[in-house]
Amino acid sequence: MPAYRAVVFDFFGTLTRSVQRGPQHAAIARALGADPETMVGVLDRTFRARACGRYGSAEATLRFVIEQSGGRPRPGAIRAAMPARVDALRADTRLRADAVSALTAIRDRGVRTALISDCTHELPAFLPGLPVAPLLDAQIFSVELGVCKPDPRIYLAACERLDVHPEECLYVGDGGSHELTGAAAVGMTPVRLAALDLADHLVFDADTTFTGRTVRSLTEVLTLLDHAPALV
Repeated sequence: MPAYRAVVFDFFGTLTRSVQRGPQHAAIARALGADPETMVGVLDRTFRARACGRYGSAEATLRFVIEQSGGRPRPGAIRAAMPARVDALRADTRLRADAVSALTAIRDRGVRTALISDCTHELPAFLPGLPVAPLLDAQIFSVELGVCKPDPRIYLAACERLDVHPEECLYVGDGGSHELTGAAAVGMTPVRLAALDLADHLVFDADTTFTGRTVRSLTEVLTLLDHAPALV
């Protein structure tokens, strides 16, 4: 049987190229009466709390961010801005050129796939429209589960939905959120994606001490599947 029964991927910086905030975020801040630079600081400072859903719904979370950034939006303005917020995150997202082909080849080998992402409400809103969505057997979003990596529960949730044990999974990520050491702690085999474009990637809580396996592209993951010892 295959060496691994599943490959679990991070999203931002892994299935996507490096992420930086585009100009649409500043436009949203100005439209809601907040200072764009101040809002960037709030977004950075509160990322983990937002990704765990601490501030409630998408609308409540945006209201919190805007008010913390000095904005006092008029009634209805936050709700009206929600589509622009989703569009801003979608605009920051560029799938890797080999994302679809790698996921397809993994599934062709009889290996299941999953996504685990530390994310805010916007990713679950726009991921279904991306070409990788139908190639993922399970999708775990921190904002829906209420915990972020490296909490063991987020990895185990993926295993439960895939009906596999952690030891049967490769975990592939760029290393944000201490995700690689977290994956190893539950028994997965972690692999760092060290693509060249990640030098300027927006990342929080990087796994800087990780010394395990590394690949330069998603396509290289196929080599790990094809040459690993078979499970018994």
